[in-house]
Amino acid sequence: MLSSTNKIILKISDYILSRTTTKSLQAYFSNMNSTQNKQLMIRECSLITKFLKSVFIIACLSFLIPGPTHANSFDFSEWDVLLTKYVEPGLIDGISLNTVDYGKLKLDPVSHQLENKLRLFSPTKLRTHQEKLAFWINVYNIFAVKIVTENYPLKSIKSVGGLFKSVWKIKAGTVGGKKYSLGEIEHGILRKMGDPRIHTAIVCASISCPNLSKKAYKSEKLNEQLDMQMSNFLANPNKGMRVDNNQQSKSILLSPIFDWFADDFKSSGGVRKFIKPYVPIRYRDALENTQYPISYMDYNWAINGS
Repeated sequence: MLSSTNKIILKISDYILSRTTTKSLQAYFSNMNSTQNKQLMIRECSLITKFLKSVFIIACLSFLIPGPTHANSFDFSEWDVLLTKYVEPGLIDGISLNTVDYGKLKLDPVSHQLENKLRLFSPTKLRTHQEKLAFWINVYNIFAVKIVTENYPLKSIKSVGGLFKSVWKIKAGTVGGKKYSLGEIEHGILRKMGDPRIHTAIVCASISCPNLSKKAYKSEKLNEQLDMQMSNFLANPNKGMRVDNNQQSKSILLSPIFDWFADDFKSSGGVRKFIKPYVPIRYRDALENTQYPISYMDYNWAINGS
């Protein structure tokens, strides 16, 4: 549906072109001697007028009609650059993960450019649920990295903060002029959006966290990206999931993330039901078997990089 502004443009274009183009062309051809030729040319100039009118209208509307929704989205291209340069597969304490080179990332001016862009961007510009979800997942990860680089070198992100204020409550960065902590983003925004897959997408800079994705999350690819994150995390036996088939002590070992945030999976039938489509096929029978109780792995809070 056209806005009132666009309707006005249509009327203006019609008036201008009808009053000028046709008359100008007719005046030009009126100097011709042949009446037949003049009539022919007038018909042709009428067609030309219609064509020019269409071009004029399209040009005007291209400026006034809102573009695709993603035009309001934040551009995370700088984040993509940093992830590509400083995140690599590695092994720490016997656990495979995507490691982050915090020492080099700290010195890269692109990180400051990204922080400045976020500081000036208003999240009210985001329109769709997917845009908002992708945006805040990225922001959480960016701010977690920012906390580490600002306090680098350190052994654990949990060492930041103090006795009376944990790292999760410290203001980590600014979006649209407002300061946010990691806790505010996770609990006050992301968890309220109702998609428990976020728990394998947000990364608190620790070894036992899900892997930090090497690409920024994008609204148009978000479902695919979140599914991949969940599957990859559960396929990692040292921090996601593994099954103990010993006859004396059969059990399923999961990341404690699924314990800490079990309430977020209840609306989907609980943790067992939710994760079943994402786990390796060899583990699915165990999830359906009540003889396999769930227990939880220890969580390694050491920094997921160097």
